[in-house]
Amino acid sequence: MATVFQISAYYPPHLGGIERVVENLASGLGEGHDVRVVTTTLDAGTEPRRSREGRVTVRRHRAVEFAHTPFAPGIFAALLRAPRDAVLHVHTAYTFVPEAVAVAARLRGRSYVVHHHLDVDASGRFGLLLPAYKKHVLGRVMRGAAAVIVLTDAQADFVRGTYGVRAERVFTVPNGVDDAFYLPVREAAEGPLRLLFVGRLSPQKNVGRLLDALRLVRRPVELCIVGDGEQRAELAARTRSLGLGNVTFAGPLFGRDLIRAYARAGAFVLPSEKEGMALVALEAMAAALPVIATDVPGNTELLTDVGLLTAPEPAALAAAIDRLAADPELCFSLSVRSARAARRYTWQRTVSEVEAVYAKALS
Repeated sequence: MATVFQISAYYPPHLGGIERVVENLASGLGEGHDVRVVTTTLDAGTEPRRSREGRVTVRRHRAVEFAHTPFAPGIFAALLRAPRDAVLHVHTAYTFVPEAVAVAARLRGRSYVVHHHLDVDASGRFGLLLPAYKKHVLGRVMRGAAAVIVLTDAQADFVRGTYGVRAERVFTVPNGVDDAFYLPVREAAEGPLRLLFVGRLSPQKNVGRLLDALRLVRRPVELCIVGDGEQRAELAARTRSLGLGNVTFAGPLFGRDLIRAYARAGAFVLPSEKEGMALVALEAMAAALPVIATDVPGNTELLTDVGLLTAPEPAALAAAIDRLAADPELCFSLSVRSARAARRYTWQRTVSEVEAVYAKALS
């Protein structure tokens, strides 16, 4: 039984798909391994700095956040103390943590695995530094990894072409979906089409695009926005300025409350700028919901021949919503497609494939 370190800048209750992926992987790997989650105290609320459930230990290190970057020196120190035979598995989407893993691994003569979820875009005052960081820092971290796990074949092509990772070191392992989210296919309900968005209220998700689309929708619809984030106040103000009385902000929901939100919805909508493989889209598919999403990287690979993909602009999104609201038969057909496609994505399969990557890359 190997000791597996799952290393992530953030971890639940911090909101985000990556965080929930790490949580599910840790839980699944904990069935056969001693798992240590190394993360930060950022947005941890009242969670203790150290906790253990079964074979999974979570250790949260004090951190400060600057320019969307978490700095936690304790993570580096913890990795230097890691057992020599431990698996170091780092999840990338933020700076500092991947470099800390790479440096600690080099100092200890160790190998490590990178899990590439999403190639982020520049934002904020220091965003102009991001291209140089990717080229000179993250690229070295990626190329130095024994294995790079990606979510789709398109991402595999991207990391090979952009970061120069050797093809034999790139492994495609899709995300999974928890069994609790599976619901039966159901007929479209009477009344307004109940749309659901779940996700972090951040520029990447572009909920503002969805609000602009609702202003153009002609059919009766309602939208429930589940989640929180740095844009919540801005989006709430925009909703009021647009006069959208059919939009509610439910805040973050977890567990049974989140499952009930999927069960009450008539369709799921994802207006993102880009995705890796959206966990919320997989959950919506498992809940047998018709899915409307922007035709952007991540959504395209997951939802082609499953949902309605639209150009990433409000008018196209509005047209797709109107089309679905006017056609109960289309709703039912897309529900069937979602439910069928979701069966391909389980955490059991994901964990098994991750373990196979460890065995091949770290042996």
